[in-house]
Formats: sequence, C-alpha cells, structure tokens
Amino acid sequence: QVQLVDSGGGSVQAGGSLRLSCVASGYTYSLKYISWFRQAPGKEREGVATIYTRDSSTYYADSVKGRFTISQDNTKTTVYLQMNSLKSKDTAMYYCAAVTGYLAYGLYFEEQRYNFWGQGTQVTVSS
Repeated sequence: QVQLVDSGGGSVQAGGSLRLSCVASGYTYSLKYISWFRQAPGKEREGVATIYTRDSSTYYADSVKGRFTISQDNTKTTVYLQMNSLKSKDTAMYYCAAVTGYLAYGLYFEEQRYNFWGQGTQVTVSS
C-alpha cells in the first residue's frame, strides 16, 4: 500500500510562485509515475505534470509549460511541483497521484489509471 500526502498550497498574487510537495510512503518502490492534477471550482480535474520516477523524465500540460517544473528528490519519495509566474486561472485544488503500472506516451493524465491519490492542497492566485 502507498500513502500520498500533498502540501504547500496557499494564496499568492499573480506572478508569484509556490512549491507543492507530495510525500509518498509505503511501497514507494512500486511507483512508476507520479503526477499532479488540479480541479478548479465547477471544472473537471485536469492533469498538470507527470514525472517518470525511473529516469525523472517529465511531461507537462500545455497550459503550464515553461512555468511549472516537476521534480523528485534523490530518495524518490518526494515529488515537487515548482509553480512560477502564477496566473489566476491556476487557482484550483491540486492533487498528487501515483500509478504502479506503465503508461503509454500521452496517457499520463488519464486519472482513472492512477492507484493512489493525495488529499489535495488548495492554490489560490489573486490578480
């Protein structure tokens, strides 16, 4: 079993930065992909960024490319989402999620494929 705890959300003005953290515990060696998703009020949850834990390769949604960076620590038990140049449209509840299986290229944001989810951390960007 795996547990994910995400944190680091808060309120920031447009143009500011935040760094989210996702700490995994349990059978973390089994995790192959860890992603960040977000859900704004009244909208569907969407994928933001993915990291393949085996080689740290990354994948981003077009809406955050060049502004957000996903990374993992050396122990591969903590994944970060550095968010720069935040915009009001980035306001959402952010969730980390992890999957033990392999994902075909481009399918990283299909949330039904993810086995484990964090509880969410709120990010609010004011203009």
